[in-house]
Amino acid sequence: MVDQKVLEAQQWVNATYGAVPGYTRCAEDGRTGWPTMHSLTRALQHELGITTLSDSFGPTTLAKLTERGPVGPGFADPNIVRIVQHALFCKGYWAGETTSGTYGATTQNAVVRMKADCGVTAAGVLQPKWFKALLTMDAYILVSGGSTEVRAIQQWLNHRYLDRSTFFVVPCDGRFSRDVQVALMKAIQYESGIPDDQATGSFGPATRDALRRNTVGPGSPGTWVQLFSAACVFNGDVNGAATVFKAAWDDRLAEYVRVFQEFSALDRTGVGDYRTWAQLLVSTGDPDRPASACDTRFHISTARAQALRAAGYTVVGRYLDEDPTSTLNKELQPGELDAIFAGGMRVFPISQYDGRELTKFSYQQGYQHGLRAHERAVHYGFNRGTVIYFAVDFDATDEQITSNVLPYFHGVQAALANQGKRYVAAVYGSRNVCARVTNQAYARYSFVSGMSYGFSGNLGFPMPANWSFNQIKEFKFTSGTDTFDLDRDVHRPFSDPGVGPENVGGTTSPVDAFLHYVEQLYATAVAYGPGDANLRVLEYLRYPTYVDVYSGWQNLIGDVDRAWIDYAKANGPGRVESYRDPSLGVTVNVDHLGATANAVYLKGNVNGVTANRGDFGGWGGDLATFYGEWRANSESYPSGYAFCADRLAKVDVRSSFPLGDLIEDVDGHLLGLSLRIGGRVDELLRLHLAGTGHVGRFARFFGARYDARNADIVAAARNMLISDGTDAELGGLCTAAIRTTGGWNCLLPGMLPADKLDPFLQGYADTIEKLARG
Repeated sequence: MVDQKVLEAQQWVNATYGAVPGYTRCAEDGRTGWPTMHSLTRALQHELGITTLSDSFGPTTLAKLTERGPVGPGFADPNIVRIVQHALFCKGYWAGETTSGTYGATTQNAVVRMKADCGVTAAGVLQPKWFKALLTMDAYILVSGGSTEVRAIQQWLNHRYLDRSTFFVVPCDGRFSRDVQVALMKAIQYESGIPDDQATGSFGPATRDALRRNTVGPGSPGTWVQLFSAACVFNGDVNGAATVFKAAWDDRLAEYVRVFQEFSALDRTGVGDYRTWAQLLVSTGDPDRPASACDTRFHISTARAQALRAAGYTVVGRYLDEDPTSTLNKELQPGELDAIFAGGMRVFPISQYDGRELTKFSYQQGYQHGLRAHERAVHYGFNRGTVIYFAVDFDATDEQITSNVLPYFHGVQAALANQGKRYVAAVYGSRNVCARVTNQAYARYSFVSGMSYGFSGNLGFPMPANWSFNQIKEFKFTSGTDTFDLDRDVHRPFSDPGVGPENVGGTTSPVDAFLHYVEQLYATAVAYGPGDANLRVLEYLRYPTYVDVYSGWQNLIGDVDRAWIDYAKANGPGRVESYRDPSLGVTVNVDHLGATANAVYLKGNVNGVTANRGDFGGWGGDLATFYGEWRANSESYPSGYAFCADRLAKVDVRSSFPLGDLIEDVDGHLLGLSLRIGGRVDELLRLHLAGTGHVGRFARFFGARYDARNADIVAAARNMLISDGTDAELGGLCTAAIRTTGGWNCLLPGMLPADKLDPFLQGYADTIEKLARG
């Protein structure tokens, strides 16, 4: 969309300064962007008498502008006034007429509004720091996906610290970023008594000493609680716990701290001690904290494994292979796995072929590396379900992750799928790399390169929720006369345990226990007597959660056979409640899988654009709760499509419709359809989970349920959310599901204008099709 005022700004700056040496023309397309701001910056520099122009509004520009004084009414240089006005228009503020170069009331009001958006109440003159802020692409209003709580902190930082000489205006868009993280660090330094000119925003010795002196807890000064709670908010919700920006310590903040400490593998002290501060502020955390894992390029003998084990390390990362041109000899050696196990350690395999520059990453390279990693893992005898960490060993920017890194991991996943998905892909890299690869290419676990604290992908990003290892320090490990390079890694309990001797040289799989359980349950159902043994198995799988806990299920598809339930409890196998998916490694909940299959088996038999009770038992019910969640978060996510893109079917994002739920919906749907045709539930599940059925699950679901048409997904989703009155009870169940996550004031789908609802439905459809296409 062309913005006429932006177009005028582009035309004016190009026409006025196009012949100036060092000026760079911007496109005249009516769209705000960095090129336009850079052109305006160079124009300002020229007006200030600077001869060497650049895109950066640096110290020289600031000093020259300071010499001129604030820009306001009566300012002598009309072109500088015009630069201000055109920049305001590019920022979305109405600055008045620009032909006269007069700084009038309208321009003053625009500046007042911009300052107010930044949390500062001040007159409408433009001081040098504000001019610098004006010539950026920083947003000062809440953007899609932003948090009102984060924005409140950004405004507070501006209000409290803008008068400090080394502090500059930070964005107020509600998004945690590198600049905001640096601003918070500077604030901590100011409050610690560090002089302004030494407050660099880096986590140096003086800052560390100050934090050791300032444990935050009950009775702490309000400003320190504000700084600490701000750091907590920036690190996001953790395992369902959240806090808010506040000036007084309370139970909610204490509980968040305990959960964050557990999430970060720290001692649960419940207060803001030094190690907690460090973990909140920098990717290494405290590099000298206890660590139970390590990784190295050096061969691990039995003696080395024993020495590492004696030093407290229980698992070591080693390389499956290396680039053919490498002379490091870093890959696993013959007999090394046995030596590691004999020394009492486990191992986590790493796949890296150089990986230190952008050109090494593409879909085709990822595909080839996935094939090679698979071949080497088979060579070493790793069992099905082994997690392999594919490395991104450079500071990939957000744009580079999009252009190269994500395609690389899509290639890895395609290669592993080509080989039957025997192994699970994980990622090594910066926090941003790990989070984006997890959420967009479905890496199961993250191995975070935390010791690279200067990486742009580590500063301003919270720890990915699926982290398993965090690399915090490189050092020389010495045992007797033996010395070798070692990286210390914090290992998160209850994540990827690594590989032990029981995971090598056998045929075990993460789904074995579940499949054996279903076989025993089917035999129990047959022994119970005549009737539908498949139906009995599904009823027992969904009981009690999708019968009594969620009582609406009795209205949806009916009650279970209570006599059979009692019989199975007394005579059947012990329950298996979950298993790890063989393709993507996420946890699959057996009761939800069974409930979905039960609903489709009894009420399914539908495809295309219609929607019924069988659908609501799976994807339809989850979509309803997810819709309610979107409406509850509509202030920060006005776009339903963006909400789906950010939160639907993700590994690393807490939502009402994560990837695990979608897998349960898809597998349950396919199982229910197959049972309607014929066959035994235990045999069908074995074919699906122990064979290769799970590899193409999303494509099969896309075809079976939606005739492989994106438009049919949209239509079916609409018909699921908006009742046509033919099944009033189903419509009521759907409304109730929406209310559970959207609140009782949630705007129902039928009340939402099409231009608002349609993008949400399209976001769901595109997610399903993307997964189906691989």
